[in-house]
Amino acid sequence: MEQVESVMGIPGNSNKVLRLRSDPAASEKENLSPRSAQYDGILNGDALWHSTAAKPGTETSPDVDVEEKLKEAFSRGWSVIVWNDPVNLMDYVVYVFKAVLKMNEQDASRHMWEVHQKGKSAVARETREKSELIVHRLRGFGLNATMEQA
Repeated sequence: MEQVESVMGIPGNSNKVLRLRSDPAASEKENLSPRSAQYDGILNGDALWHSTAAKPGTETSPDVDVEEKLKEAFSRGWSVIVWNDPVNLMDYVVYVFKAVLKMNEQDASRHMWEVHQKGKSAVARETREKSELIVHRLRGFGLNATMEQA
């Protein structure tokens, strides 16, 4: 008997399809209908993937330059901003800056005064991932911190 082959779209990815194969002889042996498909990739160890054009009526996303995205994420272009709040004492803010940001006493005091007088201070400029970590740690100490691209 001949094998029947069909193509099925992969959910969530309009650019990929998976070829499914049904073996009528195997179906008769296992009392399965000839239309029951078996995944080639699972049974034979080799998935048959190939690209297809987008379906009519759907929009395709523009090509994103992966290297550009990585360069942007790993550049030191992210500022950590600490905002003023009426809750934390000045000495405590200096302590947190020293503990989290490894500042010396003079720099920590200068940033604390800037937060107190101007309402905010850019306390660090790092990569995106490191800035996210610093913001998380500052918030863990109760300070109001955000990050923005510089």
